[in-house]
Amino acid sequence: MENCIFCKIINGEIPSTKVYEDDLVYAFNDLEPTAPLHCLIVPKKHICCANEIMEEDEALIGHIFRVAVKIAKEKGFSENGYRIVNNCGKDAGQTVFHIHFHLLAGREFGWPAG
Repeated sequence: MENCIFCKIINGEIPSTKVYEDDLVYAFNDLEPTAPLHCLIVPKKHICCANEIMEEDEALIGHIFRVAVKIAKEKGFSENGYRIVNNCGKDAGQTVFHIHFHLLAGREFGWPAG
């Protein structure tokens, strides 16, 4: 998408601090972290939000979760726990309309969220 900030980050048009990258996804540190580990895992394929996930995207979404586990393990947070968050739509707090998953760890999180 032409004006999508995450597409621009993926394409290297906007700088970011890369945490992980492969053929399918790009993960980078959040600019305003709310936990010691707070990165965004973004598919390279532009999908607006969870409502637009198609059947052919199932493997991609599964891959994103495997990447989240990999990052959490590499950063030393898998044993104590971590949170994976996806917001779908404005009322849920989605501000960038390119599906992305927040990986948060390094502190205790409360419930209910939000």
